[in-house]
Amino acid sequence: MAVTRRKFLLNSTYAGAGFAVIGAMKPVALLAQTSDKEMATYLTGIRMAATPATNYRAYRSKVVATPDVTTWVQVDLKKAVPISAIQLFPASERMYPGRDQYYGGEGFPLRFRLEASDDANFGKVETIADFTQSDFPDLKDNITQYAAHDVHGRYVRLTATRLQPVKAVASDSTPLGKEPQDSPDYTLMVAKMAVISGGHDVAVGCKVTADEKYGNSELVAQLTRPPRQDGEGIRVDNPHAVTDPATWKPAKYKAEAPKTGVTLEGGVFQEAMQNNIQYLLNSYTTDDLLRQFYERTGKIKNFKPTGSQVFWEEDLAGSNAGRFLMGAGNTLRWIDDPELHRRLNVVVDGIEECRQPNGYIMAYPEDTIFYSERAAYTRAWLTHGLLEAAYGGNPKALPMLRGYYDWFNQQTFLPDMLRGAIQGGQGMVANTRMCTSPLGKPADAQVIQRYYQEDGWMEGLAKQEKEQVWQYPYDRPHCYLLTNLEAYLDMYLATGDVRYRDGVLGAWELYRAHWQQAGGSISIIEFEKDPPNSNYLHQKLGELCGSSFWVFLSQRFQLLNPDEERYATEIEKSIYNVGMANQDGGVGLRYHTVMEGKKEKSTHENTCCEGQGTRLLGTLPEHIYSIAPDGIYVNLYEPSTIRWQQAGQPMELKMKTRFPYDTHVSGAVKVSTPTEANLRIRVPSWAAKEMAVSVNGKAAASGKPGSYLAVNRKWSDGDVIEFVLPAEIRVRRYNGDDQIAGKKRYSVEYGPILLAAVGSPTASLSVDKGHEAEHLANHLEPVDGSPLHFTVRGNNGQKFMPYWKISEEEFTCYPQVSAMA
Repeated sequence: MAVTRRKFLLNSTYAGAGFAVIGAMKPVALLAQTSDKEMATYLTGIRMAATPATNYRAYRSKVVATPDVTTWVQVDLKKAVPISAIQLFPASERMYPGRDQYYGGEGFPLRFRLEASDDANFGKVETIADFTQSDFPDLKDNITQYAAHDVHGRYVRLTATRLQPVKAVASDSTPLGKEPQDSPDYTLMVAKMAVISGGHDVAVGCKVTADEKYGNSELVAQLTRPPRQDGEGIRVDNPHAVTDPATWKPAKYKAEAPKTGVTLEGGVFQEAMQNNIQYLLNSYTTDDLLRQFYERTGKIKNFKPTGSQVFWEEDLAGSNAGRFLMGAGNTLRWIDDPELHRRLNVVVDGIEECRQPNGYIMAYPEDTIFYSERAAYTRAWLTHGLLEAAYGGNPKALPMLRGYYDWFNQQTFLPDMLRGAIQGGQGMVANTRMCTSPLGKPADAQVIQRYYQEDGWMEGLAKQEKEQVWQYPYDRPHCYLLTNLEAYLDMYLATGDVRYRDGVLGAWELYRAHWQQAGGSISIIEFEKDPPNSNYLHQKLGELCGSSFWVFLSQRFQLLNPDEERYATEIEKSIYNVGMANQDGGVGLRYHTVMEGKKEKSTHENTCCEGQGTRLLGTLPEHIYSIAPDGIYVNLYEPSTIRWQQAGQPMELKMKTRFPYDTHVSGAVKVSTPTEANLRIRVPSWAAKEMAVSVNGKAAASGKPGSYLAVNRKWSDGDVIEFVLPAEIRVRRYNGDDQIAGKKRYSVEYGPILLAAVGSPTASLSVDKGHEAEHLANHLEPVDGSPLHFTVRGNNGQKFMPYWKISEEEFTCYPQVSAMA
């Protein structure tokens, strides 16, 4: 498995820290020394939210080998002011080595003092607090405040006289791990210093300096950075944000994705779905899938996980069942596989067997919800899985899920779920999908309003501020932010509040413009720094799960605005160039969408990308068509038949095509009586010219690229609609950060299909002298008998093939191109 997801946890240092004004607080008595009990005097009652994004990293002094050194930082307030209090914000940007849990207070000084002065050299000082005679208690992630009693001063200094050790890599990788040991390295870390005067933090933006010997001038500005937009604390509780359902005006989809009624008839989608069935049947037994549920109930005891089980199955207990149910439930809506159906029912029955009287169904004990990503990732996965099982025909799944959310929606831990849990926002979509289900309740959405909603983040996204994506202020930037966006768009559907829609649309535009590789894979990933348009080729980006979320988010917009062709384009390229490209037959699924070198080995171990990949592949038929009140939309081109009711009459459209290998498409209509319907045919944005459509051999209309062509008429049985998709080779220059000096690199696509130059990860191609490299398209020549395979004129031995079809070949999606000598 790739490093970027979990091996990184063994030594995870992230850049980031946070700050916001706590507000004017009652001054606390100064104590020269303190005990654990007395520490309560200094607590603000607010715990610091994690700050792993680089814009919010903590100040960190130089690392030293002994704790007994003196190092300081000081803030220049520009003028003397009365100071009522100093607030210190602990660092909270690292995870416990070997654990998927943040810990706060790293590097907070064991002994220190706070002083004010009008002299930059602190020749004359006013002492605010002095803890230099004995060790200060471990404050963990608590924000502290120290009364200054309105002393006047222009400069405020924090001086540390004894430092804490940095935590070492854990030697044990079992789920809960061992307590991490201290390392021989010592440092001073503080996320932020606030200087309160007149009820405000007057230090924001002020100049900070540090001692020359041990200070770190590169990070001092972090101490006075602006506040994070939605507060600094972990706890989120906004009862004022909850709205009355009586005032809601739910948004309506203008089209619906078919849940059933589409039959695949050969073609690449059917092949991918059959491979997906084999993957689901061959990867785990039903006993494997239910093991963590039986562990919780005591039916299985003393299980010792090994290898990937430690994280993917024990830390994320129950996600494996969610993975299977997502893939199987979706697949069974289209393909009746008896063994897959039997196993789905066995898994749902097993979960029901372990259900507690209060409705609780998760595989982990109730009191471990904040461990790892159980509160969000794991809960969402089982929610997705049971919903898909219900839509796939299981009658128990949805009522069982309703009982769980009736329990969940009234729990006392809810205020800490968003920021107190790892990647807590992932859990939003679990609530909103439940809300929009047939058994949804307003309470499912109101939980989001009260405990998850971040108004500042939504407003920034609506303004298309790039930092809101790659510098998300409260957790590590991650493709899973897309699930937060899915949830906000569900909130728009539930309430009709356009703020949700505007924020998500702004984010969608940002991702599409700044975080997509050739072929459409989403190029932002946890543990990596991914500025806009960086499009790194040597980092493992493009998680399959990210592109799956991208499809489901784009689908929501597509159904809201079905005449906007761009949403179908995003879905199409994500399916071909990521979903199907990361499938390794029926063996497994690949994690990353690698752009050059060799594709990763596939896995079948319940990774995040496998779970969302199998979910996406199980939904393929529902993306081909959309059903509107007056007809249907043909979004993708795949041999298939859709059956639906049009004005109370049964209607059928049978699409014949070999796309993407061939661009001819025909559709035969079947009706029992002539029926009026509007068949809207997508003219893709990648089309090279207008697309003409004929009905029964006669020209009917033509449409421009990037639109839907409406053919509205009374259809008779046997009517045939035909068109040829105007696909062509398109070449685009690479503009990311992995440039090669003196070289130009280009991606190549045929229609929606990403092509790759095979044979070498550093292919160098030549075009005719005097032509721009963009004319590479003119040098590609089709290979007889091998659709979508090309040779390159003037470049012996060099070939292109669909990226999705690559297995073991060396390749690059960005070959170098230059003019012939």
